[in-house]
Amino acid sequence: MAETHSAYTDSTTLIRALDAAENLPGAVALRERGYDLLRPGAGDTVIDVGCGTGRAVAELAERGARALGVDLDPEMLAAAQARFPGIDVRSADATDLPLGDGEARGYRADKVFHILPEPDKALAEARRVLAPGGRIVLVGQDWDTMVVDSALGELTRRIVVARADTVPHPRIARGYRNLLLDGGFRDVTFEVHTAVFTDASTLPLLAKHADVARQTGAITGEEAEAWTGEQGRRAEGGRLMLAIPMFLASGVR
Repeated sequence: MAETHSAYTDSTTLIRALDAAENLPGAVALRERGYDLLRPGAGDTVIDVGCGTGRAVAELAERGARALGVDLDPEMLAAAQARFPGIDVRSADATDLPLGDGEARGYRADKVFHILPEPDKALAEARRVLAPGGRIVLVGQDWDTMVVDSALGELTRRIVVARADTVPHPRIARGYRNLLLDGGFRDVTFEVHTAVFTDASTLPLLAKHADVARQTGAITGEEAEAWTGEQGRRAEGGRLMLAIPMFLASGVR
């Protein structure tokens, strides 16, 4: 489940949501697929941009890479260091990475580019730090294509669109292939992996989407209550269904 930091009122809640999402089988498989595309060799420097609580940094280190994570949230970095002692995580912006030219063999950004003020500059920085032959992997969701089974179809569309409109670059993931090609990367690949959620643990995410739509004025409080109530009843009856297409692109410097 992809979310931005701004969707949560505090880092503790965000970290709890990230934990739940990252441990889902589909999320584990998607991370593993990204690692396979990075192909890190023993001792290769691989940077994880927007590393959050450091899970990918730790997993890449377990694969033998010299893994480095960067994030701008001090609470995330503190959580990463507490959870995975000894990993290398630092405070840095995606457009100003703490690596020299050509120092990295791998670059990873998972659910990051949609919130960056200047994605093109971040990609240029990725190209700068990657050595010739180095590999890049971008993962993200298209915020316009969250699929929710609901009898309230028109209301659902308004909620999804309103939530997407609060994201700086809601549709950037569908353009990852062209972004990499335009950035000068070669051997670009593009895949879609659909995450499907059918249990009640998804309800807080759906409720957050409805609340954000209410805050923007796209729906009323009564509509938000009706929609979340319907989803709650679906969950109680084992009939909830949320699908989120996740886009994965890779390329070579």
